[in-house]
Amino acid sequence: MNTDRSSLPGARSWVERFGFSLSAEPRDRAQLLEMLRNAQKRQVIDSDAQGMLEGVLQVSEMQVRDIMIPRAQMDVVTRDAQLPELIPLLAESAHSRFPVIGDDRDEVVGILLAKDMLRYFVEGDEEVFDMQDILRPAVFVPESKRLNVLLKEFRNSRNHMAIVVDEYGGVAGLVTIEDVLEQIVGEIDDEHDIEDFLTHILRHANGRFTVKALTPIEEFNAYFNTQYSDEEFDTIGGFIVHRFGHVPKRGEELTFDRFHVRVLRADNRRVHLLEFSYREPEAGQED
Repeated sequence: MNTDRSSLPGARSWVERFGFSLSAEPRDRAQLLEMLRNAQKRQVIDSDAQGMLEGVLQVSEMQVRDIMIPRAQMDVVTRDAQLPELIPLLAESAHSRFPVIGDDRDEVVGILLAKDMLRYFVEGDEEVFDMQDILRPAVFVPESKRLNVLLKEFRNSRNHMAIVVDEYGGVAGLVTIEDVLEQIVGEIDDEHDIEDFLTHILRHANGRFTVKALTPIEEFNAYFNTQYSDEEFDTIGGFIVHRFGHVPKRGEELTFDRFHVRVLRADNRRVHLLEFSYREPEAGQED
């Protein structure tokens, strides 16, 4: 006897089941979002799928200026930099790509890939370092470019970084393919993230502390000898967002009590990774 397998329970994928749930065509974006959330509540799709679908819709509405790393916060190298100057920067930042500038940050002359530096560290290789030999061309995009268009261009060109320019042609910042993808799928582990997922707080030699936003307030208090209440917020991420008064973007900074905080990783929905450092209190001033 032939059996239609598609009629068996569990045979349909969540995509098919979600399609059946959209029997009534949404009239606008708001209705579509409402249907997505209702589908998740009815367990037609899971919360991860809902978040990604909403992220796709969000990307089509966002512009590069919404997620770019501001010009002042770009890690750059100068075109005249020599190998001894570059080694500390590569080691400390652990980025894979760096904008290379001329006289100032408005003059981006190319992109340096960290992997292109490897040949200069091969034992016995006496090749003279010349930035021009390994410089890659920079891609420039306007602040107003839609993220979905930028993502398509990244995929077609196999490029992972673009320099963002304002309406006057000045450098406004930079954006990477990872920045765009994180608007869809959420946090992607990168060079700032802690490899040991059991570790919430990591101390660096220069007096900085990398702190995961999911660190419980109780654990933060024990580590830093603080006494912040965990009645209103369970995690340090929730506490910091409350201090900002909004969900901060990557690179935003905040000073309170004896700490200076910088956001290392965040998306439009939540904060993921923070950098803490101690600050010197001003004379005669109490926090």
